[in-house]
Amino acid sequence: MSAPDPEAGQDAELSFIEHLTELRNRLLRAVAAVLLVFVLLVPFARQIYAVLAQPLLGRLPEGSQLVAIEVAGPFLTPIKMAFFVALLATMPYILYQAWAFVAPALYRHEKRLAVPLLVSSTLLFYLGCAFAFFLVMPVVFTFIASMTPEGVAMMTDIGRYLDFVLMLFLAFGLSFEVPVATVIVVATGWMDVARLRSSRPYVIVGAFVIGAIVTPPDVLSQIMLAVPMWLLFELGLIAAARLVVRRGDAGG
Repeated sequence: MSAPDPEAGQDAELSFIEHLTELRNRLLRAVAAVLLVFVLLVPFARQIYAVLAQPLLGRLPEGSQLVAIEVAGPFLTPIKMAFFVALLATMPYILYQAWAFVAPALYRHEKRLAVPLLVSSTLLFYLGCAFAFFLVMPVVFTFIASMTPEGVAMMTDIGRYLDFVLMLFLAFGLSFEVPVATVIVVATGWMDVARLRSSRPYVIVGAFVIGAIVTPPDVLSQIMLAVPMWLLFELGLIAAARLVVRRGDAGG
């Protein structure tokens, strides 16, 4: 029986330390990019908040306005919004750093699949946020304003409004990732396309349940989340089926 090779153990330890160093460097670059953009946006924090508050401000009843309940709210809330915008703006660079860290460990065919998935997931998340801002929020706030009882002044706290907007952005951004998730499920072999197609009724019901949970309690906004999720699931099925065909051609 041969004795353990101390040099092999040292090489493994060195490799682990190198991976940790590489991970640290990638994280530092990502954090530095977010902080740099955030610092550049801080002088425009009030203007950024004003733009993102417009869907509500434009639909408030006459005499109503946003208010700041907390003492530091007028200062902190626009700063938080600027940080969120900085995070969104640097998301492609953050994903690139994650990709650069894991890419050396991937096989060639995994890299060919991972790059389109990273790009499409980023674009779909931005598309979901844009859909929420330009279509959903105006509809939701119009409905809320129309349901305000007589004699009640609608004056929303700016901090609560920020939380509501971030929740909508996150909900719609993630829901627009359905095609990517569908392709990943098929690519990893967890489920095949035929089985996913047979689960379509459950997906539709699940989309409406998610819409009821994360959107305000009106049918229209629930539909505006559930229907795109269903259609994106169908788009994911088409993309997954094409992936299976390509694999078959490559294998043949």
